[in-house]
Amino acid sequence: MSKRWYSEHRRDPWRRKAKSSGYRARSAYKLLQCQEKFNLIREGDTILDIGSHPGGWSQVAVELGGEEGRVIGIDLKPCEPIPGAELIVGDITEEGTQNILLDMLDGEPIHAIVSDISPGLTGQYEMDQAISLDLVCMVMDFSLPLLNPGGSFVTKVFQGRGIEAVVKAAKNRFSKVQRFSPVASRNSSSEVYLVCRNKLPKVRGGGKQTIRESVEAELAEQGYITDGVEEKDSTAHGRTGFTVHKSRKE
Repeated sequence: MSKRWYSEHRRDPWRRKAKSSGYRARSAYKLLQCQEKFNLIREGDTILDIGSHPGGWSQVAVELGGEEGRVIGIDLKPCEPIPGAELIVGDITEEGTQNILLDMLDGEPIHAIVSDISPGLTGQYEMDQAISLDLVCMVMDFSLPLLNPGGSFVTKVFQGRGIEAVVKAAKNRFSKVQRFSPVASRNSSSEVYLVCRNKLPKVRGGGKQTIRESVEAELAEQGYITDGVEEKDSTAHGRTGFTVHKSRKE
């Protein structure tokens, strides 16, 4: 970690504001700013927070959902307990963790899904963007079927190849899809938030492709080869994501 990054981190006004307000991370203000603009969460909602560590988004979700709301957070890393939130330690892309969540819900619909999830990064932008894109696709493919019609979904994505395909797939599932950059995001960051509102009762066009399959097909159409995912280990942090490169000309 560079001295420059540490110095900027120490001076970060959103970090100081989060600390003084009792939030565990500056990222809490990203969700608050998404909420202020789009009204994603209402009192009494059941909210799923994917990638919840260290807990800032779950704290905000508890506040927005109120006493009648329910917040379930999932992350590979354990969080300190958050009053009003139920926390699961596990990989959202693995069947065991998914089954734990399904048992907890017991058929209860989810009204809002929020995800600030980020995999382990390598420092190589194209690879990191592919890793993140792959993870977002898997999260959406599992969680969106659990979302109640009319519900909302927001996730962090990194600008790059395949993002337009994700947006297109989201538009087949929601009536309103927008990209949003909260003021609390760092100026140097390439992150953007995909905000999806009013989930449709059925996928437009009757499409049966998963979001991940849609992204693969779009990349292939654009002249890229998608070799799929190489598993280095059993966690999301070990996945290398979409392997993408230009098609070779004959």
